[in-house]
Amino acid sequence: MTDETPAAIAQSRAPLERSAFDDVVGAGRPLSRLDVVATSASTNTALMGMVSSQPDAWGHLSALVADHQTAGRGRAGRAWQTPARAALTASWVVRPSVDRAEFGWAPLVVGLAAVRAARRLGVGAFLKWPNDVVVEAGAREIPEWGRWRKLVGILCEVVPQQDAIVAGIGINVSQTSAELPVPHAASLATLGATSLDRVALLRALAAELYDALAAWERGDDVRTMVADACATLGWEVTVDVPGGAPVTGTAVGLTAQGGLLVRTAHGDHEVLAGDVRVRRA
Repeated sequence: MTDETPAAIAQSRAPLERSAFDDVVGAGRPLSRLDVVATSASTNTALMGMVSSQPDAWGHLSALVADHQTAGRGRAGRAWQTPARAALTASWVVRPSVDRAEFGWAPLVVGLAAVRAARRLGVGAFLKWPNDVVVEAGAREIPEWGRWRKLVGILCEVVPQQDAIVAGIGINVSQTSAELPVPHAASLATLGATSLDRVALLRALAAELYDALAAWERGDDVRTMVADACATLGWEVTVDVPGGAPVTGTAVGLTAQGGLLVRTAHGDHEVLAGDVRVRRA
């Protein structure tokens, strides 16, 4: 098991070197392109701009990794910041061979890959619909989160006028308990993962993304695969819906579009976007 000792954290926070990934980049490999930069305000913002201006230079499963992201963005414009090199922050270009109407599945398929990468490190990770990866690890209940703690945040944005998605993935790696910004956050270090090696983690994440996206494109039953990994199902929840009234009930399944099916007192309700607050198990 890992720990929060200064030596373990210092080793994890060594700068990432692009040369460490040469064997996973290229035709038929998990990554078609990989750029590693020391600092970026937001990898999603930077990559969205580059893909918009140079679409041919950024193919399917190309990625931009920042050793330190200084002004990361979450859903609904939330800020996401970490100490330098304490997290793995990367944005990926996804050009899936699926109908554009299925793009709602993107954060869930990407999230499934992140879940599988975390599980490789001995962490019992699950999806929290629609775009978080969580672990049941809290010793106490936190309002709206229960005993779930957030390990990974995902932000998927469709590139204007292209059938392309930029998928940002931020994984808390070596933050100590004192460095985590909110009570419902966790890191691989605080969860006792078997490794805090960011190189190994990025390689694992690239492989899992390659496999999960290929399954989606083949038409495999990703709905069942995602549902099996989704912690939200079976819980009583309140979903804050953008521009609408909150939806309260039991999360009972996923819809054909990747939405959350909530069973309310007035019948089943499909939610396509929103923030889920846990009410109780």
